[in-house]
Amino acid sequence: MITEFPWLTLLFLFPLIAALPIPWIPDKEGKTVRWYALGVGLLEFIFITYSFWHFYDPQSPDLQLVESYSWLPQLGMHWSLAVDGLSWPLVLLSALVTTLAILASWKVSHKPRLYFFLLLVIYSAQVGVFLAQDLLLFFLMWELELVPAYLLLSIWGGERCRYAATKFILYTAAGSLFILVAAFVLAFAGERTSFELSQLALNDYSQSVQNLAYVAFLIGFGVKLPLFPLHTWLPDAHSEAPAPVSAILAGVLLKMGGYGLLRMNVELLPESHQNFAPILAILGVIGILYGSLAAWAQTNLKRRIAYSSVAQMGFVLVGIASVSTLGINGALLQMISHGLIAALLFLLIGALYERTQTLKLDLMGGLGKQLPVTFAFFTTGSMAALALPGLSGFVAELMVFLGFTTSDFYGTTFQSIIILTATVGIIFSAIYSLANLRQIFFGSVNQETVKEKIWSDLSPREGFIVTCLLVLIIGIGIYPKLITNVFEAKVTAMTAQVPQTQVIASVSSTSET
Repeated sequence: MITEFPWLTLLFLFPLIAALPIPWIPDKEGKTVRWYALGVGLLEFIFITYSFWHFYDPQSPDLQLVESYSWLPQLGMHWSLAVDGLSWPLVLLSALVTTLAILASWKVSHKPRLYFFLLLVIYSAQVGVFLAQDLLLFFLMWELELVPAYLLLSIWGGERCRYAATKFILYTAAGSLFILVAAFVLAFAGERTSFELSQLALNDYSQSVQNLAYVAFLIGFGVKLPLFPLHTWLPDAHSEAPAPVSAILAGVLLKMGGYGLLRMNVELLPESHQNFAPILAILGVIGILYGSLAAWAQTNLKRRIAYSSVAQMGFVLVGIASVSTLGINGALLQMISHGLIAALLFLLIGALYERTQTLKLDLMGGLGKQLPVTFAFFTTGSMAALALPGLSGFVAELMVFLGFTTSDFYGTTFQSIIILTATVGIIFSAIYSLANLRQIFFGSVNQETVKEKIWSDLSPREGFIVTCLLVLIIGIGIYPKLITNVFEAKVTAMTAQVPQTQVIASVSSTSET
């Protein structure tokens, strides 16, 4: 269905404009503000699902709902928004996770106006990143997300929140500089000065310019992904952030890095991706193995899940590096699956912390009897994280593995090394996931933590939030086409643009000798 209404501009601006009256809402305890923020979040979610359902054609790989207006003509900058199979699934994920995070923030009493104002701003920024089709506009949206994320972490975080927030902003701001450098290189090295992605794709760049831009994008997006060894801000941020902010951070913000790699590195610079894909595969399996081992060594529950995110996003890199339709489909599905699973686990950890007031695994134990519903949800989320068949994590990782092993892009020796190393990481992920359940819910009760308290289990509000996530995790695991149909046509067209002959020859000849 064709429409002339600027739906995408509405989707970006609505949460941002709706956040502006919050400082003047008469409310002493934050009750009115939280209902207002939830109403805005639900309306944005409705707008997104309505426009997706009525105006998106999943069979078309082309950009849809295109809006392009000259904004700063002196710089060749446009207000350019559009959606396709890469962006729509992540817009929907952002809407779901952020709306549920608002609902999960119901008990925030410290500066509630500022808190919910920042949540709505970050909501708008996330959507803007996935919709922007102009590199400078994309950069502005990317930067717009950093400020509220920093403030949410530094004001409502734990004891070391200032340190974690400072580390977060330094790493991500430094990564942003690389994105800006790549944007200017591509804009001014072509035949015409423009930041629109559709125009940049028409330029004939030298291989050195493409490689320079590719490396700059890889570093910039690698910080957010996070890519080993650019990941060290993530465990600190997760361990100090409040649970709803951790859910947004892991569920959505990390996916911005993966999206950037697909949109810029693969789609915009396919020839350079041909050259750098093996490096991405190596970095991916290093992240899988390192993240799994580091997670196993943690005694803080949030840090353990944070390091597991490094491992899980390593599968995204391997899928992107496969340069196969199946592998990149798996990478996108892994991004969505991990977004749902990580949000579920962090929100459950927040519920556990509210009751136990600790994140130290050695102070937990025996909570399964007191919190049976929490135990059931956490167990299912952990099983999804370790890729149990029937849940979304299994389908995503299987697609990545099959996509990489069946790809004609590499020789057999290289494929075997990558897959075997990644398999070792999966084994360790099963070990620490099961260790979580044993240390938290089984064994004897830690009297220092319990102190004769009888806790209530998940409230109806908390149960509703995690159920929304769990239904999708199970649904995708049983019927993955629920999501893959959205982006399969786009991924097929994008993969076809990447030349393969050079790497096939070099890797195959190496393996044969």
